Amino acid sequence: MPLKKSEDLTDMVKPDIMPIEHSGGDSWTILHGDAPRIIRSFRPGVFDAVITDPPYASGGWKPSEKNRTTTQKYSSMSKENALPDFDGDQKDQRSWTNWMADWLSDARKACRDGAPICLFIDWRQYPSITDALQRAGWVWRGVAVWDKLTCRPQKGRFRQQSEYIVWGSNGPMPVNRPVGCLPGVFRYANPQNRIHVTEKPLQLMRDIVKICEPGGRILDPFAGAGTTVLAAVREGYEAVGIELNDAYFKLGSDRVRFALEAESESEETE
Repeated sequence: MPLKKSEDLTDMVKPDIMPIEHSGGDSWTILHGDAPRIIRSFRPGVFDAVITDPPYASGGWKPSEKNRTTTQKYSSMSKENALPDFDGDQKDQRSWTNWMADWLSDARKACRDGAPICLFIDWRQYPSITDALQRAGWVWRGVAVWDKLTCRPQKGRFRQQSEYIVWGSNGPMPVNRPVGCLPGVFRYANPQNRIHVTEKPLQLMRDIVKICEPGGRILDPFAGAGTTVLAAVREGYEAVGIELNDAYFKLGSDRVRFALEAESESEETE
C-alpha cells in the first residue's frame, strides 16, 4: 500500500489501531472498518482535505420509513438486482446530527490548518449538517449544488433534482492558495451501471476534489464505490478512504485498482 508521502500506515495512524485491513496502490488506500473509530486514530495534521458522501439518514417522513433498508429508500431496482445495503442510515435526526458532529470534530484534528471540507447532503438534512459542521469547529463557508438534471416528476411540485455540497475549512482559508475558481453548480446525471446505491458521478468528484491544494492528501471516511478515491488519484492527489461495509470495501477497492491499472496499461501502449 505505497503512498508517495508515506511508505507505512503508521505514518498516519496511531499504533493502537494496527493491524488494520486495507487495500491500495500507488497514492491510494482504503481502510476497512468503522469510520469514527479510525478517524480518532489518525495522527494530527495528516490530511489536506476531507471530501465525502456520508449516510444521509434521510429518505422518509416517519420512523418506520427511515428504518427501511437503504435499497428500499434510495433505489427502484428489483429485489433480484438490488445493490448491497449500507450501514448508518437509520438514525433519527438528533442522533445523526450528534454522530456527524463527533466524527467531524475528530476529522478536523487530523487535518492541516486551512484544509477544506466538502460534505454531500440532501435538502432534508441540510440544516442539521450545517449545525454539525460548525459544532465540530469547522468554518462553514457555503454550499455548492449538484444538479442531477433529471428526477422523478411530481405533479404540482418543484422537481427534487438537486443535492448539495456543504463546504468549509479548518480555520482560516487564505485566498492565495494555489487553487483556481471553482463553479458553484455542477450538472451531471446520475451514473449508469452503478455499483453503490448512492454512487456519485466520477466527473463530478474529479471537479470537487480540485478544492484541495495540488498534490494534497484527501480523506473520504465513507468510501463506498471508491469514486472519490479514484477521482482524487486521477487528479494528482493522494487519497485515503474508509469503508465499513464488507461488500463495498471489496467493490470499491477493486474498482479503483482495476480503473487505475487499465489507465496505466493504456498509457504504456500509447
